[in-house]
Amino acid sequence: MELKEFKIKILPLRGKLHNYARKLCNDPLDAEDAVQEVFIKLWKLRDKLDEYRSTEALAMSITHNLCMDMWRTQKPTNTNIEQVQLADLTQYSPDKRLEEKDSYNLMKSIIESLPSLQRTIIYMKDVEGYETEEIGEITGCAPEAIRSNLSRARKKARELYLQAIKERSKKVC
Repeated sequence: MELKEFKIKILPLRGKLHNYARKLCNDPLDAEDAVQEVFIKLWKLRDKLDEYRSTEALAMSITHNLCMDMWRTQKPTNTNIEQVQLADLTQYSPDKRLEEKDSYNLMKSIIESLPSLQRTIIYMKDVEGYETEEIGEITGCAPEAIRSNLSRARKKARELYLQAIKERSKKVC
């Protein structure tokens, strides 16, 4: 692939990649760095891009992976997810806060126990708010497969949650 063809086929993806990177990165400068890194990787792969079914899906996957790598290597901030999730519970009694925290931790562990693809899809759909088509572009799955895996993941999470609640109530009685 020559520079002219690269400019025609790949550079128009910049806006979409930048929007996606901004969703994943806390800092707009990090998002810009990620997009630039994606273009460098795509340029290095330019001779092999014809082998891929969708260069757009490849670019989105590379963006996702780079942003996740950047996120993982960042120094942790003073605020963790539990503090953010439970910050609005201060209006409740200590018992209610403890109950909510336990439910949150239980659901978090249940989601982490799901198979990798189901865990990824339920997280992207229900936590990050991606649309089915966007998830399909990122994961390379068909929309039907995404809906099916999401349904299975939600059903399994619901079953495990209800089972754990039932076990807890037996212990209390």
